[in-house]
Amino acid sequence: MRTRAGSSRRWSAALGLAALAATAGALPGPPAAESPAPPGQVEFPTRCLPPQEAALAPAEGPTTARITVDDPAPEVGKTVTVTYQVTRTPAVNPLAGALPADVLTPTGRILLGGAQSGELTVVGARRNDPVRAGAELPAATMTGTFTVTAPGGITLTPGGYTLHTSHLLDLDTICTATGAPVSARITASPPPDPAEGTPAPADPRAVAPGTAPATPGAAVEVTGAGSAPGAAATREEPAPAAAPGALSLTQSGASVTLAALPYGAGGAAPGRIGTVTVRDARGGTRGWSLIGRVTAFTGPGGAAIPGASLSWTPTCTAAPGSASRCAAGRAGAVGPEGAVLASVPDAASVGGTFTIDAAVTLTLPPYTPPGAYRAVLTLTLS
Repeated sequence: MRTRAGSSRRWSAALGLAALAATAGALPGPPAAESPAPPGQVEFPTRCLPPQEAALAPAEGPTTARITVDDPAPEVGKTVTVTYQVTRTPAVNPLAGALPADVLTPTGRILLGGAQSGELTVVGARRNDPVRAGAELPAATMTGTFTVTAPGGITLTPGGYTLHTSHLLDLDTICTATGAPVSARITASPPPDPAEGTPAPADPRAVAPGTAPATPGAAVEVTGAGSAPGAAATREEPAPAAAPGALSLTQSGASVTLAALPYGAGGAAPGRIGTVTVRDARGGTRGWSLIGRVTAFTGPGGAAIPGASLSWTPTCTAAPGSASRCAAGRAGAVGPEGAVLASVPDAASVGGTFTIDAAVTLTLPPYTPPGAYRAVLTLTLS
């Protein structure tokens, strides 16, 4: 599995101007009837911090958003696709001029609560209508997936989001949510038990050998019960033992977006790798380990940041009913040599479902050359 991580550093100058238009002279008509809000639509206070290069004040105001899911009643172990729609934001165009079409890429966070806790990263396509100077940035749609690990009610609450524009300069407007209400709920059910079902009726027929001892090649008298004379007797063979399953890995997203830092400051850019789920249905006594390795971050003009500049703090949780406990790897640098994200040791009984995540931090020296940097994080399960 390969996970791509990105971070950006920029330096530029821009001035944003806002214009207000008013009309007068027409007689007021009757108020228009308001359309009912879509199910799950919520509104919450937001503070949007424009890129430092824009020289704009933070924008504060409500965000209107909605979260939807493709399956409101999944079974444990199923993957749910989540859509986060921001229909209105206080964030404004960070450029002094107009922003052309299809240069805005949104990323966001969704908080899981109830029977399953965690954080889901959602990403949108680079798509937008043109935006005039000083106007609010347009609506954005982001999607992501997560694997259900526990039965019961699960809540989904909108979190902060980042609006990245890539016209002339790479600029990030970072919006922080405050007190957002729950926007969607799902109810997860336990997976069906293959061992359960209607038992087959007992067969009253039986055969048994005679009581006299037999010698090799000698005929043996058998007696029967529960069968009509001349009926064929059958022998019930025991069912074969369940075949062992596999050791598998899934991830809630395919990319990681790290927070941006202003040019010249240096410091730590945080992020998360997103939920990784390991399922061990092999049976037996053998454990497993999950190793991560990261390449160097490459930027414009051949600029590079060593992979050892990326560090993480892993977490690992075993689902209820698992036969093993999961050990999170040590906090520290990842780098090209690799580090343990999580593991389960060999034991008398091993198996279960394990949810893994990690907070990551990319540490940058001051005056790292500006631009967008990318690296590849590879996770290996064995």
